[in-house]
Amino acid sequence: MIKSMTGFGRAERSNSQRKITVELRSLNSKALDTNLRLAGIYREKESQIRTMIAPRVSRGKLDISISFQNIACESQNSINQDLFKKYVAEIEGLLIESGRNPKDEHILGAVLRMPDVMESPAIKVEEQEWTMLFECIEEALKQFDTFRIDEGAILISDLLTRIGNIEELSQLIPQYEQVRIETVKNRIQENLSKLRDVNVDSNRFEQEMIYYLEKLDITEEKVRLKQHLDYFREAALGDEAGRKLGFITQEIGREINTTGSKANHVEMQKIVVQMKNELEKIKEQLLNIL
Repeated sequence: MIKSMTGFGRAERSNSQRKITVELRSLNSKALDTNLRLAGIYREKESQIRTMIAPRVSRGKLDISISFQNIACESQNSINQDLFKKYVAEIEGLLIESGRNPKDEHILGAVLRMPDVMESPAIKVEEQEWTMLFECIEEALKQFDTFRIDEGAILISDLLTRIGNIEELSQLIPQYEQVRIETVKNRIQENLSKLRDVNVDSNRFEQEMIYYLEKLDITEEKVRLKQHLDYFREAALGDEAGRKLGFITQEIGREINTTGSKANHVEMQKIVVQMKNELEKIKEQLLNIL
């Protein structure tokens, strides 16, 4: 099943103490590039969290955010009174030395912003909360995977539409092939007729003409292009098709380019340009496929 490298998943779990929120976002990248923003109280499980997530993502630029919100009142910060008094005394002393009246200065806000004045109580994570955390991560991963599958289905639909467009365009080429051959023949004959004092061996001329026109034949290119388009459709329905589709697209491009180099006809060249345009859009979309 095709998946997009663009994904999003979010989950929440809560108990009487805390609410946990897990978010995963990803964009396309050749390898797995993980950026984990993890709340400090869960840091000891970082390795286990990464081990849990990595096999489920495999590729993409992944941003993971795991945060919590305290619910219980006991989790609120408190003032370190001894340190607060110490800072106030030092600041008042400096103000007096500089000739200022400390009573006129608004030092309360500044002191509260001093290092370690506001204390957070030690937070202990119980086993039940660890279980809740990993359940939350698992739910976010499931949502993330579902998002990627849905996006992948949209991508494949677009890719198959463009493959169909290339096939339809290729079917317009045969109507110009015979006209093209006649045009090339007439042009060569006209150029020969303009030459003076030149004797042309008609048999040799026909042989060379046949040899030249064989070089312009695109039968093999049409057959191979049809095979590659069918193979693309087949591979698009398989698992982990991203890289395979990239290789098939290269082969499709090779046949289209060869057809263009042999065209020698304005209308055929226009069709080739349209096929190349569809192929470039396919290449752009393949960058988003896992």
